[in-house]
Formats: sequence, structure tokens, C-alpha cells
Amino acid sequence: MSDADLTHVRTMWADDKASAHLGIECLEVGLEDSPRGPLGHARTRMPVTDTMVNGHDICHGGYIFTLADSTFALACNAGGALTVAAGADVTFVTSARHGDVLLAEARERTTYGRSGVTDVTVTRESDGAVVAEFRGRSRSIKPPTR
Repeated sequence: MSDADLTHVRTMWADDKASAHLGIECLEVGLEDSPRGPLGHARTRMPVTDTMVNGHDICHGGYIFTLADSTFALACNAGGALTVAAGADVTFVTSARHGDVLLAEARERTTYGRSGVTDVTVTRESDGAVVAEFRGRSRSIKPPTR
């Protein structure tokens, strides 16, 4: 799929005020061919700021989840259908601290009907340590009428 064909997902990202507020940057979004058809992928980056640190002096898990969820959204919307989360699970592997930069990489694993499964790995940029593993379940919906 050409970059021009990704206008819909780039527009979605440009309108994502929550991700922008957290400083999440889209590094890459696209589609890859698979035997089951095209599957989305995305990479993002987020610095851990002082307002993201909890009472244990580590990055609050909600911010890590949000980074993974935003990356998941990019990947599962790359195919063109309006797609939202139907559910997600996260496993926190190690902590992140103020000043760390987190990278998230999402890959759609499968789509079936209007549903899909996407895995996201969050790592620490400085040493590549896995911070969290996220699995999102998606559902394509009809665009809202305005």
C-alpha cells in the first residue's frame, strides 16, 4: 500500500489529541502482505516525563498502556476500516523511569470478519529492555453519521 493510501490513518493520528498531549510520536505505519491478506503495523515513541511518574518513582502503568493502545490503533486502522478496541490485556515486564524513552511496535496478527488481534511490544530505547507486552482485540465499526 502506498503512503497516499494511508491518508485515513494519518488523519486519525493528527486528530488524536490524547496521544499528542503525551508526546507520542508516530514513527511508522503501514501494511504488510500476508497469506491472509494485508496486516497493519506501526511504531511509536514516547518520552517518560516527570508528570508520568507515580508514587513508586516509576512510570505509571496507565501511560505505558496508553502508548501501546495508541500504537495498536495505528496498526489496526491501517487497512482502511474504522476500527476500535474491543478489549486489551497488558503484562508489565519491567519498569520505566523519568527520562526514559519508550518505543512501541504493533503488528496485527490476524483479522477475521470485523475482528482482529494485534500484539504490541513496548521497549526502553536506551537498552532494548521489554517493558510491556500488550494484546489488543479490535472490531471494525460503521463510520458515524454527522
